[in-house]
Amino acid sequence: MAQRSKQIDGFREAVADIPDGSVIGFGGFAMPGVPFNLIKALLEQGAKRLTLVGNTTGGAQQPRMPDMGMLVENGQVAKVICAFTAATRPTDVLPFTKYYESGECDAELVPQGTLAERMRAAGAGVPAFYTPTAVGTELAAGRETRMIDGREYLLEYALKLDYAFIRARTADTFGNLRFHRAQRNFNPIMATAARCTIVEVEDPIVPAGAIDADDVHTPGIYVHRLVQVPAEPEGLWPTKRQERRR
Repeated sequence: MAQRSKQIDGFREAVADIPDGSVIGFGGFAMPGVPFNLIKALLEQGAKRLTLVGNTTGGAQQPRMPDMGMLVENGQVAKVICAFTAATRPTDVLPFTKYYESGECDAELVPQGTLAERMRAAGAGVPAFYTPTAVGTELAAGRETRMIDGREYLLEYALKLDYAFIRARTADTFGNLRFHRAQRNFNPIMATAARCTIVEVEDPIVPAGAIDADDVHTPGIYVHRLVQVPAEPEGLWPTKRQERRR
């Protein structure tokens, strides 16, 4: 029996049914792996009271591409959960900062490794885990800790996602994914933590089985929707095909 293709005709269709109040993870670390086109589509779709999960809200780099911060600015976000709620350099200012300081959007600061592990745990079916990270800091105030082998550990809970927006270099129609270099940041673990994983794909999507099993970074069992990034002019951020023409 032939496998049903998971490819969706366009970005608007891929995000059309996302409801208000969803918890959405956004892959990417700086530029590599950021699902710019899916973010743009969600801006246009307009879902409200969202909880966004990612490394940072974005906005420090110029020229600015669609990022989590734009969803905050558009009044769609109730809370962000990320490793960097402020810029990493004092000369940079994240657009998100004023919304947090004015109380228009809540924020949960999570150490980067803990953020990754919370999503990995969700994908593995582990409800909670102990980590030494953040013990003795404001992030641990009032929270459960435990002494294990003479060291204090902080209890952290798995972070489940309703949706994951990620970007991959290569995919087949079943959803097997291959990432390019630094795209393998939060993207693989977010795919496992989400109830529905939506992927924007740079290279032309190939038939199921065309990617060698040894080259698959994320199995298609974790992927639900695929959208081809147009080479031009609609596709945001250069794909490999665009880069070859330069």
